[in-house]
Amino acid sequence: MNKLLCILACLCTCLAYSQSTPFKISGKLISEEDQSPLESATIYLETLKDSTLITYTISDKNGEFVLDNTTYEDSLNLTISYIGFESHLQIIKIGKDPITLKTVRLKTANLLEEVIIRSRAPITVKKDTLEFNVASFKTKKDANVEDLLKELPGVEVEEDGSIKVNGKAVSQIFVNGKPFFGNDPTITTRNLTKELIEKVQITDTKSKAEAFSGEKGDSESKTINLTIKEENNKGVFGRVSAGAGTDERYEYAGMVNIFDNEQRISILAGGNNINSSGFSFGEIRKMFGGARNMSMSGGGSFTIDGRSFGGGQGITTSNTAGANYADELGKGNDFSGDYFHSGSRSKDATRTQRENILPTSRYFTNSESNSDNTTDSHSANMTFNIKVDSTFMVNVRPSFRLSNSSTTFDRQEASRDENEVLTNQSETASFVESIGRNFGNDVDITKRFGSKGSFLRLNANMDVNDTGSDDFLNSETNIYGDASEDISRKQFTDGDTRSNNFNTGITYRLPLEAKKWFLDFKYGFGSSNRKNVRSTYDFDLEAQAYDDFNTELSTDFTNKNLRHSPNIRLVYNDEKMSFRVGSGYTNRTIENSDRLRPELSLKQTFNFLDLDANMNYRFSPKSSLNFNYDFDNDAPSISQLQPFKDVSDPLNTITGNPDLKPSQRHSLNFGYNNYDFQKRTGFYIYANANLIEDKVVSKTTVDENFVRNTNYTNVDGNYWMYIGSSYSKDFKVDSLQTVKIRLGLSGNVNKQVNFNNGIEYATTSNRLNPNLGITYTWNKLFEIMPNYRLSFTKTHYDLDDFEDRNFISHNLGIRTATFFPDKLEWRNDISFMYNPNVAQGFQKSAWFWNATLAYSILKDNGTVTLKVYDLLNQNTNAQRTTTENYIQDSQSTVLEQYFMWSFSWKFNSLGPKGESRGGDMHFMM
Repeated sequence: MNKLLCILACLCTCLAYSQSTPFKISGKLISEEDQSPLESATIYLETLKDSTLITYTISDKNGEFVLDNTTYEDSLNLTISYIGFESHLQIIKIGKDPITLKTVRLKTANLLEEVIIRSRAPITVKKDTLEFNVASFKTKKDANVEDLLKELPGVEVEEDGSIKVNGKAVSQIFVNGKPFFGNDPTITTRNLTKELIEKVQITDTKSKAEAFSGEKGDSESKTINLTIKEENNKGVFGRVSAGAGTDERYEYAGMVNIFDNEQRISILAGGNNINSSGFSFGEIRKMFGGARNMSMSGGGSFTIDGRSFGGGQGITTSNTAGANYADELGKGNDFSGDYFHSGSRSKDATRTQRENILPTSRYFTNSESNSDNTTDSHSANMTFNIKVDSTFMVNVRPSFRLSNSSTTFDRQEASRDENEVLTNQSETASFVESIGRNFGNDVDITKRFGSKGSFLRLNANMDVNDTGSDDFLNSETNIYGDASEDISRKQFTDGDTRSNNFNTGITYRLPLEAKKWFLDFKYGFGSSNRKNVRSTYDFDLEAQAYDDFNTELSTDFTNKNLRHSPNIRLVYNDEKMSFRVGSGYTNRTIENSDRLRPELSLKQTFNFLDLDANMNYRFSPKSSLNFNYDFDNDAPSISQLQPFKDVSDPLNTITGNPDLKPSQRHSLNFGYNNYDFQKRTGFYIYANANLIEDKVVSKTTVDENFVRNTNYTNVDGNYWMYIGSSYSKDFKVDSLQTVKIRLGLSGNVNKQVNFNNGIEYATTSNRLNPNLGITYTWNKLFEIMPNYRLSFTKTHYDLDDFEDRNFISHNLGIRTATFFPDKLEWRNDISFMYNPNVAQGFQKSAWFWNATLAYSILKDNGTVTLKVYDLLNQNTNAQRTTTENYIQDSQSTVLEQYFMWSFSWKFNSLGPKGESRGGDMHFMM
């Protein structure tokens, strides 16, 4: 292993010797008509013989530009392109001496001619859109959209498929302005090939209704639109893949797309038992992503690479199928819809060791659990955009969900004091079946008035849920000490939860100055009704049936929540700056009726003041600054307010507090980003701060047997601050070799005021996370990407009996790819994780190595792949979790080493200019 790492490190630092000629070309652009400088023009150099792009840049606010690179060519074509002006063409003789051009004066273009000419500029900067010409960016053979995005300046693609542009997250990806398989961008980026795409457009995120009314989008969120080449808008294309491996591992996936100009139909299906989402076709990479990109939700369901697949950790067998349809319904009207079916079975075994921290002592809890979860779900989403006329638009987005699940679970837990004396223990076994139904609908109705930016919008949201469950429970709890107690339960619980949520709002925009200054008048109304019935029955030994109603463990309550929110906001928009400042008032009434315990019914009214302010300043197309402030209030939940004593957990009784006050939250956000297209450098920094007064926290007391009693109270002094930054630099060694460096640093400070055994105390945590990533690419031959992440954590307690805690963890990763000999691709993904702080008995470090070897056949339409998961057989998910009052080490089931052969085949009958090619599609498996 040490030899391998040395070889990889040498490859990372060794750059090939080159005889290319360095050059530097500078100049200035002005308008011939009024002599004003032209900012954001695109200047690029291409070879004379085949128009291969050498380098490019954009002009600054003074119209000045610099092209600085190397080339093997003696002469190059210089092109200057700017919207609304005629392009400037010139042949440049390359030499070692810097070249300074005379001031270039661009003529105003004939608009009719501009419509006809299709720009070949690699990048075009418009008012609110950054547009990339796909043909100008080189990628590997058979590249998908994700590979393409990684080559675009300022765009970062993480291992899990998430995307950022100049540090700002991409929230949605469209194809020809329409959704492609709902809200999962990885289905688009990992399954559409680069050869289909003509342009990549990046804009601030805005809804259809916001775009129609002319509102500014969300500057902190980006949308990517992929435009399909005109000749690729009619035909059939797709891919199928299947693989089988050791330890009975398997995967399969297939996707078919039918394009007929505005009409688009896509069908996909997939399945595997390797913790993967099933859409990656696995022949090159991403087939392993799910195994290390898993997140758990509170309800036991889990998400792999952004898509939900059921409950449990461990090893998951999943299958899915889906279809997507998009079309125009007359001029100006369009429709899109998708359907998904997902099924999974997850098995997991977990063990934990927890050190519970009390003001004057410690106690320790060890537990082991096993779970087996099966989930089957169906979902459908539709979008109707109806343009009644040029001033009136209706947007309707209904959705449907149906899910069934069953879970078998068992757990053993024991707590001991500092002298290793057993104080309590419990065993639990349960079987739960549930079925859930959901219907939701969002409606926006927008009417524009005049040409000054005035509009009226009515929006409404409805959400209806119905969940039923059958829960069988067997448990045995033993409490030792002076007040010893044995609690045995054999019970059945019939659960039924129904909720109806309705929110509506109306907005009127009054122009104060046409298209610049506005007043927004808003009113919002919300209504939420929830009915929760849990009927618990003890097992009757004589009757051999669950027919003894247990009032203490049953609930039957109805919750109503009403909200009224008037608001007024001042808005300013221009090309450089936009800001808004607003104030609102919220009246909220919470009412709870308990049929089993009428004395616990309550009704409370809360009145809040809301403030918000937002500013975004655009220095140039390269850089911008944003600031945001919010002051809002959060009412306590009904479970925190209702003085109901929940004794479902014999070791932790929870009681609500009807005297709770709403929390008050001050939020500050700041961000600055800059990408210099001339220097190929990117920098962004962002900071967040939150101060919370009257935060609702749990207040727990622990008796001598470590049995807990919990209620809720308000505390002051909680805050959270975060700062993060990233710097990137691209070096082009010559026309074949590039180096990219990314350096990041983030940190946060978090103060939490809580209670420990009835004593109030504060915990202050400081975290610092530096990281470094390097990418060296030798075009068409080799690629290596080492990265390193370090994490420091220091936790301070303001109680004398609490010891401060310091933690450190290391993560080293190396990814390599070789593309020679021809048709062969070899990729490696190696990571090393070291956590020296975990407890004895847990794995502190591990190497994790995945490898794939892929060979192209059938005229590059087919790929045969051998892939190895966890080559060194050291995969682990041991982790340490720290909170204000405990430190926990845990480890659960992981996917172990396997080898897999797979075959993938792609087909394509897309034809030129809307006509399908015949005879190009042959099905082979």
